[in-house]
Amino acid sequence: MSESIVILMIGISTLLGAIGLMALIWAVKTGQFDDHNKFTDAVRHDNVEDLQDAAMMQAKKQAHKEKMKQEKLKREKNYGPAD
Repeated sequence: MSESIVILMIGISTLLGAIGLMALIWAVKTGQFDDHNKFTDAVRHDNVEDLQDAAMMQAKKQAHKEKMKQEKLKREKNYGPAD
């Protein structure tokens, strides 16, 4: 291919990318991705089992976080400079 074709293709692809980026920024700023009914719909359609599963997953996350915190403190406590 000739150089002019490559330059033209790079220019067009850069222009299309910039347009896409501007559209994304506009959509985020104007709240196009916001879902105000997400939580109310989730509560309305969730059953007891799903809520119990979610609570169990949250407890597991918290226990894992606490375990990692304890391990980190243990490593820091046992840290010593190299001889």
